[in-house]
Amino acid sequence: MSQEEVHQRSFYQGDGLHAHDQIVILVSRWNAEITQALLKGAKQVLASAGVPDICITIKEVPGTFELPLGASWALEHLQPDAVICLGCVIQGETRHFDFICDSVAQGIQRVALDYQKPVIFGILTTQNQAQAMERAGGKIGNKGEEAAVAALEMLDLRRGLSSR
Repeated sequence: MSQEEVHQRSFYQGDGLHAHDQIVILVSRWNAEITQALLKGAKQVLASAGVPDICITIKEVPGTFELPLGASWALEHLQPDAVICLGCVIQGETRHFDFICDSVAQGIQRVALDYQKPVIFGILTTQNQAQAMERAGGKIGNKGEEAAVAALEMLDLRRGLSSR
């Protein structure tokens, strides 16, 4: 992947009308070195799109598996415009990886559909620590940035559809 392709996916090019959007970022404490780098990238994109710090709520969950329930609670109690879920699952020697990844992906999708709001899957699912680092600000970019871009673009899409 070229540097240009990495830059394109992590750069928000929308209308920038996000000064009043309430965004919740849920970040897993498991693999914190990785997830904190994802969080940093997401916050940078939101700031560059005009989302003020006061409109961003950051909450931690113990691990990636807890992200869907955390997203559901955030939507219920905080009523944000979007939720960004950040986590990292690294393949081990057992099938635990598969169960966690499948459950989290399905859970995040279900929460988004149930609440009809963007709930973004910013979860790294890698074979090893080195791959995770490459995707958390390394040579492959920062998937936290991409998750924030996806949230903003989904908010733009909803506004565009509702204005018709």
